Amino acid sequence: MSAVFVWIETFDGVANPGSWEALAAGKMIADKTGADLTALVFGKNAAAVANESAQYGASKAIVSEDATLEQFRLEPYAALLTKLVQENSPVAVVAVATSKGRELIAAAAADTDSPMIGEALTLNIADGKLTAERAVYAGKILSDVAITGDGTQFVTVRSRAFKAADPQSGVSASVTTAAPALDESQIATRIESLEADTGTVNLTDAAVIISGGRAMANNPKDAPAGSADAAVWKAQDGFANVIQPLADALGAAVGASRAAVDAGYISYAHQVGQTGKVVSPDLYIACGISGAIQHQAGMRSSKVIVAINKDAEAPIFKMARFGLVGDLFQIIPAITAEVKSRLGS
Repeated sequence: MSAVFVWIETFDGVANPGSWEALAAGKMIADKTGADLTALVFGKNAAAVANESAQYGASKAIVSEDATLEQFRLEPYAALLTKLVQENSPVAVVAVATSKGRELIAAAAADTDSPMIGEALTLNIADGKLTAERAVYAGKILSDVAITGDGTQFVTVRSRAFKAADPQSGVSASVTTAAPALDESQIATRIESLEADTGTVNLTDAAVIISGGRAMANNPKDAPAGSADAAVWKAQDGFANVIQPLADALGAAVGASRAAVDAGYISYAHQVGQTGKVVSPDLYIACGISGAIQHQAGMRSSKVIVAINKDAEAPIFKMARFGLVGDLFQIIPAITAEVKSRLGS
C-alpha cells in the first residue's frame, strides 16, 4: 500500500508541536488516497516520538536514531529523506513550514526531481493530485496552485493553518527502523555546540499575540532624569507596563512592528512581519501599529485581528475584525483590568 510521509521535526528529542498540524494535513491526504499515514522521525529519542505520533493519527512510523542525525543538519537529513522517497514512492511528503521544514522538503524535492508546494494554507487532493491555497504578494492575494506532474508530491504547510488532532491514548504505530544514508565522514558540516537563546519569545506557536508599534513612544510617563534617549525609554516602559500586563493576563506572546524594533524599543525576537516572524494566532491585537504592508505580511492570516490606534484611517483597520480608535495608553489598561476581572486573576 502507498504511504503519505510526514516529517516530525524534533529538537533535543522533543517534537515540535507544529508537526502534529502537519500530521493532520497528511491524514487528510492519506484518507482520500487510501494511503498509510507514516511519521518520519530522525535523531535523538526517535522511537518515543514515533509512538507519540500514533496518538495524533500516524498508523506507521519510520525512525532513525543514528548519531549523525542527533542534531538537524541538512545533508544527512535530506539524504535519508531522499533515500526513503526513492525506495517507497509515497503519494506525498508533508512538513510544517519552519525554517528546517522548508529547507529539508525543498532539498529532497529537488534531489528526487519532484513537484513541491510551499507554505500551504489549505490542501485538497483530487485524482491523486494536490491543490492548495497559499499567500502571495506579502499576503495581499491568495493564490490557488495545483500539482500536475507525476511522482511524489512535496508540501510544507503554514504553521497554525491546520488543526492538530486531539491526542488519543492507548494507540501505537507500526515502527520500522531505517539506516542513515550518510556516515559522518561524508557530512561536511559539524555542530560543535548549542547555546540556549534566553529571553526570546515563541511567536510562531502563540495562540494570542499582543503587538506594539512606533506609537509606544507616545507613552506619557516622564523619562527618568538624565535619560539619554527619552523616546526609547518611554517606549520600553510602554511595552513593559502597558502591553506586557495584558499579555500576561491572556497568556499571550508580545510582538512588535519593525518600526518599534528598529527604534530600539524592543528586541528583534519580537518582530512580526515580512522581515520578522510570520504568525497565525487565534487572536492578534495590534496596538499603535498603522499596518504597513510589510507588517500585514506577517500577521494577515491571524484568525481574529483587533486594532487599537488613534488614527481612524490607519490601514490596519481595513483588515481588523474589531477596531478601537483612541489612546492605547488608556484603552489597553482598561482592557487588562476587565480581562483580569473576568478571569478572576
